[in-house]
This record gives sequence, structure tokens and C-alpha cells, in this order.
Amino acid sequence: MKYFSLNHKAAEVSFKEAVVRGLAPDKGLYFPSEITPLPSSFFDAIESLDPVTIAYEVIHQFVGNEISEVDLKQILADVLSFDFPLVEVEENVLALELYHGPTLAFKDVGARFMARCLGHFNKDAETAEQVTVLVATSGDTGGAVASGFYEVPGVDVVILYPSGKVSDIQEKQLTTLGKNIAALEVTGTFDDCQEMVKQAFLDPDFLGRRKLTSANSINVARWLPQMFYFFFTYKQLKSKGKDLVFSVPSGNFGNICAGMMAQRLGLPIKHFVTGTNANNIVPRYLNTGVYDPKPSVATISNAMDVGAPSNFIRIQELYENDRARLRQHLSGFSYSDDETRAALEHLYSERKYIADPHGAIGYLALTEYMAVSEENIMGVFLETAHPVKFIDVIPKHISEAIEIPKSIQSILTKTKKADKISTYAELKQYLLKETTAK
Repeated sequence: MKYFSLNHKAAEVSFKEAVVRGLAPDKGLYFPSEITPLPSSFFDAIESLDPVTIAYEVIHQFVGNEISEVDLKQILADVLSFDFPLVEVEENVLALELYHGPTLAFKDVGARFMARCLGHFNKDAETAEQVTVLVATSGDTGGAVASGFYEVPGVDVVILYPSGKVSDIQEKQLTTLGKNIAALEVTGTFDDCQEMVKQAFLDPDFLGRRKLTSANSINVARWLPQMFYFFFTYKQLKSKGKDLVFSVPSGNFGNICAGMMAQRLGLPIKHFVTGTNANNIVPRYLNTGVYDPKPSVATISNAMDVGAPSNFIRIQELYENDRARLRQHLSGFSYSDDETRAALEHLYSERKYIADPHGAIGYLALTEYMAVSEENIMGVFLETAHPVKFIDVIPKHISEAIEIPKSIQSILTKTKKADKISTYAELKQYLLKETTAK
């Protein structure tokens, strides 16, 4: 498998090169040169297949022969060591809980897969290269990457996060591990963090001194594995005989883009719905045709506080930049913090379900779409993170009912360790200083 840059000004690369580089030299995101639909026999038999077999059939064309079948299946068995339960919230509306991994967020899947791929590529001591994973986070990515890459040989991790714009628990997850994990607290927004990361990738001063890659969903090894749980959900719901609609709360649009890739592989998904907070760039584009990224706005659904969603260009590539075609497969809605809180209250009081703010937006978007749909559909909204991470913004009477998982209890008393920076020059100085120190 080869990957090309969506800016079309860089050479094609292998899967390994795409993973290690993260971003193409021309600033473009990598995209697979071919997408081959899975055979109908796979879908006919999917109910009898285990998760590792399903995941292998989904991902191996994108990895090619760069990781053997035995090694790739071992990686997948390690990545998929937790469940992805479906919970019925109301008739024909289900929550897909993606927070049962080690850091209680959907990003555990992609972060663990990428970490293990890099570990695999570095296992040969003669060809191993020290790699620095440089990642920006608006909330959950940081913790998932920190956990996934913790003590992985040959890999250092530097996480940038916006000061005061992640929850206390999210901050603890990404600032307390130590060893090969370092955190930088940035004065600014997630977009500022993401821009610094992209600038570092293209800075010639790092050539020969520090090999940088990204673990944001711009990296193909973070993005593509997110297809897995769309297939797992179909396996569980196939016998219901209804058309599937997925509602994905979205910030950087990597998760929903992975779902659309699953659809391109042949997964029978009727429609996608994206729910956003006040950062409504994509819903506005779908409605008006105007794509106008703006500085991000802080909300209670902080992991979606993204004003310039990186992965939307991949969605446009999937639909050949044809907005009319895209609208046939994607609807978009946005909600205020007050509407999000009202949804949290409704789900708790009327449905006996505790959601997080992002899942609440997914629920709102799904039910708004289903209210005007006359089709025989079953809707699934993605619960992308455990509600415990958002105790500080969830209504108090709901947060008091949340049981704190042991993995969270263990970090609450740990001491945060993060250096503060405000500019790219400070990031560059930090990275070069750390390189010299080693």
C-alpha cells in the first residue's frame, strides 16, 4: 500500500513511512492510494468472526506486507483487549460506549495501534530510530497517547495542551506518567497547539537532530483503526434488520472520517450525523457551502473545541470534493452548552443514562436527524469518553452519581509535571534542548 499527500506535492510513501512521518513534507495529510471494498462473504459471516479477525480483515490492506499476518494479529489482540458495549437508551437509539480502555476514551484504540506499530518497526536494533511523537490535544488524545506509548522502546512523547481548557482528570492523565512522556502547557487554544506541531514537522532545523511524528488523527495509524468499532457495532446489530445511522460527536473529524472509510469498504451504514458544539465549521459548510475555519471557542465539550478540523480534507477526498454527494451521506448539527446540559439532564432523568458532554451532543444530533427521517432506521451515537472526566462541567446531581473508576482514583493524588510555553520558538528551544541533553 502506498500513501499520497492530499496536497499532491510530495512523493508517495509506504505505510511505515506515513506512520513515522505523520505529515507529508508538503504539509498534506497522507491518504491511501487504493481502497478495496471487502468481499460480501466477509459481511455474510461477520457474526461468527472474533474481533481480531474482523480488525485484521479491515486493516491489513492498509498495512500491506510491512507487518506480517502473525505480528499484525498480535498487535490487534493487544489493542483490542477491552469491550465496546452497546447500551439501549430508548427505542431504536443506542449508545456505543468507547471508553472502556485504559484511559477511558475512544482514542485508546488508535493510540495503542500506532504505538505498537512504531514499536514493531523499532524492534530491530540495527535499523531502529529514536522517534519523538509530538502531539496536540484538546482533551482525550493526550491521555490516550501517553498511555499507549508509555515505555515503548525508541519513542519519546511530547504532548501540547491548551492551558485551562482540558478537564482536571484529562490533565492528570497526560502530565503524571513521566519517563518517556513529557507535557507542555500552552498559553492558547488547541488550534495554537496543533499549528505548533505542524510547524515543527516542517522545520528543517530538526533534520538529522530529532525525528518527529504525530499521534493526532492526522497520522494514518491513529486514524484508520477507528474503523474497527463501526464493524463491531454492525456485527451486533446485523440481525435487527434495520438501516444503521451513526451519530459521531466531532472536533477534528478523524473518528467520523474513519466511519466513512468503513462505509467505503462496504460496511452497510445508511447515514452519518455529525454533532458539534459552538465550533460548527462543518455543519455550517454542509448547510451553506462555505468552509470557513475560525479560532476555536471554549465549551464544556472541550475535546471538540477545534476551529480548523484537520481531517475534514480526508472526508472531502472520499467524496471528491462534491458537497452534494457528501450531503447524501452526512448531516450536521451544532449545539450550545445550555442545550448540551439539557441533554445530559434528559438522559439522566428520563432515560437513566449518564452521558458525557460529547456523547450528549451525539445524542442530540441523532434524535434531531431521526425526528425527520421516515426510514426504518436504528441510530447509534458514540459515547467517546467516560463521564468521570467531565465531573467539573456535568450538573452536580449527575456527577455525584458517577462512580470513579480505579484507574482514575490512582492518578488523582499524583503531581502534575508540565512546562509552560506560549510560542513556537519556545517549543523549538525545548525540543532542541532535550535532544542535546540526550
